Amino acid sequence: MQARGARLVAGVDEAGRGPLAGPVVVSAVVLNPAHIPQGLNDSKKLNEDQREALFEQIVACASVSVVVAPPSIILSHNIRGATLWAMTQAVRGLSLLPDRVLVDGRDVPMGLPCEGLALIGGDGRSVSIAAASIVAKVTRDRMCAIMDCDAPHFGFAGHKGYGTPQHLRALTEHGPCRHHREAFAPVAAARVRLTVVG
Repeated sequence: MQARGARLVAGVDEAGRGPLAGPVVVSAVVLNPAHIPQGLNDSKKLNEDQREALFEQIVACASVSVVVAPPSIILSHNIRGATLWAMTQAVRGLSLLPDRVLVDGRDVPMGLPCEGLALIGGDGRSVSIAAASIVAKVTRDRMCAIMDCDAPHFGFAGHKGYGTPQHLRALTEHGPCRHHREAFAPVAAARVRLTVVG
């Protein structure tokens, strides 16, 4: 899908709204019409090798901006607010100022420098959003690998911060670490249990 009448279109998407730990990562991408990578799709429909290969192609030939909202921003803004904040910052960080922004989901963030349009399922409808979803996903996955080195007992490299049984067991055993989102219910419950036991 293209934004009719727009010369420069930015696609915007996020990775990591649902996990119990780690940042929300947002990417904004303005593709070069002469160099659109083949195989762009919703990042969830691609395997890791495909995402990594497309990531390299996207950053080589497109205008790309990435903004990370860490757990502290998520705590102060809530997850929706942190995501929308990061979306605005990502668009404003592009080297090419778009005249239309396509955002995956239901919400258009405030403060965009141009018109925005929300597209439910946009990562399967717009190659620009698909590109943004890939950049956000690969960036966040790489950050989770770094988190895993910092706190290996949680297994962040495998579950990427989602509430898997392994992750929940580690939360119960060790309590939250600095990468966890304190306001998320399982994390808050683990903090309370740790305080009571301690």
